[in-house]
Amino acid sequence: MKDFHCCATCRHFKVEKKAERMKYHCSRLGFETKTNYKFNCWSPKEHVITLMNTDKSK
Repeated sequence: MKDFHCCATCRHFKVEKKAERMKYHCSRLGFETKTNYKFNCWSPKEHVITLMNTDKSK
């Protein structure tokens, strides 16, 4: 899990392309974040769960 746990792999992570930069937002917490941040409320996306399960079976 430690290799997968970050905001970018969470289902609440949203990306918005602005003219000046990319904006990363957590729809659950309601504020801007960064791709590599980690919070205890992390809820992985479905494809990340699949990757974690595949990684455990090796």
